[in-house]
Amino acid sequence: MRDDELVEAARAAAERSYSPYSGFRVGAALVAADGTVYTAANVENASYPVSSCAEATVVNYAAAQGVRKIDTVAVACIDADDPEDAYPCGRCRQIMAEFDVERVLVTTAGGDVRVHTLDELLPHRFRLR
Repeated sequence: MRDDELVEAARAAAERSYSPYSGFRVGAALVAADGTVYTAANVENASYPVSSCAEATVVNYAAAQGVRKIDTVAVACIDADDPEDAYPCGRCRQIMAEFDVERVLVTTAGGDVRVHTLDELLPHRFRLR
């Protein structure tokens, strides 16, 4: 799948976000090593700590389907104008590290896409290997 198609899938997922508290809609799409694409959105809860980020949701869903290697994750924050507001949190970065994500695409309402390796976003990450 091309990067622009994966970003568009993340944008479509963000439209399905359940974010009544923050109003910050985030979608994520990933392509597994076998080419399968998965999508998810953030899901908030009145008890904020039990909310789920789009990135964590999509990676966990893919893992539950048997995925063990993820090539690329696209994150779309369709309510953010500043790309600095669109990056995955540290928890999501560590979740991505568990499945050896190679690249992370980050985009905002403006549509600019930033491409990073996970090593750039999470240097010196925790691993048991």
